[in-house]
Amino acid sequence: MLNTAPNLYIKARNLSLLGALLLLGTSAYLGRIPVFLFLNTDGGAFMDQFFKWATWGAEGWVWIPYFAIVFGWFKKDFKLIILNFLLSTLITQIPKNFIWDKISRPIASGIPLDDIHTVPGVVMHSWNSFPSGHTATAFTLFLLTVYLFPTKWTLAIGLIYAIICAYSRVYLGQHFPMDLGGGMLVAVLSVQLSIVIRQKFSNR
Repeated sequence: MLNTAPNLYIKARNLSLLGALLLLGTSAYLGRIPVFLFLNTDGGAFMDQFFKWATWGAEGWVWIPYFAIVFGWFKKDFKLIILNFLLSTLITQIPKNFIWDKISRPIASGIPLDDIHTVPGVVMHSWNSFPSGHTATAFTLFLLTVYLFPTKWTLAIGLIYAIICAYSRVYLGQHFPMDLGGGMLVAVLSVQLSIVIRQKFSNR
């Protein structure tokens, strides 16, 4: 497992990379605000509650039950999981808080507030927009899971989970689509780096 990447993982990685490039490219060409307003739609009360809860599926705390199940129950690679958590967190939080900390979120970007769909009860943030930490977490867990459990079911279900968690950030008015693209790139980079590092230690 550590010497070669499963074919399904490679497909998952390439899909994530393609999605990231599409979001970043479209936002660069059309502008981040028009793309955001196109995707930030009002789906009604049911969708408001659905995405309000769905976004919790990519909070940082999800690493705890993930680790308990994948390592504790299935006895999968402890070091690989920890490496992914550390790299994903560092690659997301350092640029977000120290390099691009002045990049505004939708609510502070000059868009008329009446044009932004928000959900009651969701605390809105104004800065530290790029990249999306929730998206990075969701896609990191997706790619890592497909790498550890290379089946069509994990690919399909994991991709749906990651897309829903990522889109929830735009639906709730918390991020621009380009931020999601950045989070997806973080996921691809962190998982690839962790695999390479783990392989080097394993070979030694």
